[in-house]
Amino acid sequence: MMENLRTKANSPLLKIILALIILSFVLGGVMMGGLGGNSANNAAEVNGQSISREQLQQAFQQERQSLQEYLGDKFSEVASNEESMNLLRRQALDNLINNELINQYANELQLSASDQQIEQYIFSMPVFQTDGRFDSEKYREILSRNNINADSLAAQIRQDLTRAQLGKTFTGTDFALPSEVKAYAELFMQEREIRTAILDLAEVQAKQTASEEELKAYYDANQNSFISPEKVQVSYVEMDAASMPPATVSDEEVKAYYEQNLKNYTQAEQKQYSMIQADSEKDANDILNELKQGADFATLATEKSTDKFSAGQKGLIGWMEAASTPIEIVDAKLTEKGQLSAPVKSQNSYVIFRLDDIKPESIKPFEQVEESIKTSLLQDKNIKQFYDLQQKVSEAATSDMESLVSVESVSGLKAVTTDWFDRTNPPAALNFPKVVSEVFSDRLVDKNGSKGINSDVINVEGDRAFVVRVTEYKPESVEPFEQVKSEIETLVKRQKADAELKTTGDKLLAELKAGKGAEALNAAGVKLSEVQTVSRLMPQTAVINATMEMSQPVDGKPSYALARDESDNYVVIQLDKVTLGQPTDEELKQLTREYQGAMSSAVNEALMLNLRENAKIEVLNIE
Repeated sequence: MMENLRTKANSPLLKIILALIILSFVLGGVMMGGLGGNSANNAAEVNGQSISREQLQQAFQQERQSLQEYLGDKFSEVASNEESMNLLRRQALDNLINNELINQYANELQLSASDQQIEQYIFSMPVFQTDGRFDSEKYREILSRNNINADSLAAQIRQDLTRAQLGKTFTGTDFALPSEVKAYAELFMQEREIRTAILDLAEVQAKQTASEEELKAYYDANQNSFISPEKVQVSYVEMDAASMPPATVSDEEVKAYYEQNLKNYTQAEQKQYSMIQADSEKDANDILNELKQGADFATLATEKSTDKFSAGQKGLIGWMEAASTPIEIVDAKLTEKGQLSAPVKSQNSYVIFRLDDIKPESIKPFEQVEESIKTSLLQDKNIKQFYDLQQKVSEAATSDMESLVSVESVSGLKAVTTDWFDRTNPPAALNFPKVVSEVFSDRLVDKNGSKGINSDVINVEGDRAFVVRVTEYKPESVEPFEQVKSEIETLVKRQKADAELKTTGDKLLAELKAGKGAEALNAAGVKLSEVQTVSRLMPQTAVINATMEMSQPVDGKPSYALARDESDNYVVIQLDKVTLGQPTDEELKQLTREYQGAMSSAVNEALMLNLRENAKIEVLNIE
């Protein structure tokens, strides 16, 4: 089920291909980065192993991006809530802690992944395939483009594969008794026939009265419920990069940039290599002699190489630049096309390398890169233009604190003044956490009101920036009784109605359970509805949830329960009949998978709880 190996260093081919597996982890958000570093820069420590703040920030951004993709336009509401973002950051840290605990547990069990597992995984990765087959040229290009060092990644890759292997071991069992699944399916798919009677809250509330004394007593007892938060009126100037005049770039500037940065458009010399691996020096020398006598390299690589990965490519291992060539190939000192190396010892094997071809250093023609250079220069100029504007505005805002007149003068923009608002409902134009935080900071306001000064430039997402000043300030206060009187009257009447309705409901429920049926319903002035059939497969409501938790009817007598619906009405539920589900074979197959998933989740949760209970976890700094 699981390999318990202490694998050695990678073969030459693995040193080449291990670098690329990182791409799949980066794209999938799996890579955590290395541990260690200055303790002052750590977010947490798990049994002495540190999780850096950089790791946490990366994980937090991944969580944030996932949430943004899920919520779409509604994400801005969540992002502006500091508490929500703090919870998201803590969730990201918990995930990192769980991953580290799993890593440590795998190491404790001396688990690892073999070289063959890694080879097979990389060989099957779609990112390196063309038309469903591994493409060595694509593989080489991705390696070069991402500037990845294979040796520094090997340990992390093996660790990630081992962690996945451990998770599958504990939660990947396919075993489930058919009788268990069938019983689970019958219960899950059961149908229940009910009739309901609604005790309407609004109807009872409309009949309630509330005296002035009751309203005043409620106000005095619940003043914390009528706190008016601190509010401000703000004047601000908004700078938006998108609204600035676009920069221009001349043909001469583009040409000059190309000539001054030729090294960026130079493709270094590349060499293409093939290899044949043998188990012993004697076998390698025998193969080398066959090659010298004219044997076909591709045929021998396919038939005799003990490295199945390269053998499947007829020995080909691809194009490489000097910077990404493994040391074993470098030491072979191959300089001419078709040149063969002597057998090179690598761990417990011997490898023959052949230099297949050479691509000399080349420079991309100006015409090929002209548009990309122009685009890049335009972006740089636009950014500089926006930055220069912010610099001028910052100087004006801090040198003239009396108003935003100087800011308006240097920017050519007009200041806007808002209505009153508090932290929870800022104007849409200012609805950015950094802006709201600055507006209510002790830099701009204190208990005496506005300090009458300007903020510095506040940069926010979307290439926008603000300068703000608080023009008016109202501190937090208890709202006057007369201002909230009508609200209190509604609350008091609702409380009275709810208490009355609860008493009526409890009495009716007791009488129904006592067998008084129609008599009790008539006395309460309600009628049971027509029969409804409900199940867990329907959209769930409070009434359906309560129904599915009720005891089954006994001896043909209905059972009863009292529930609240989504409008806070009380609902009397009469359960008449329960029919077990009759799953089809296809539904049983699907529910088997769900049942196994539920069991796996339970096992995984139990494992994580156990690991956390027995671990020393210290949260240091998550900001």
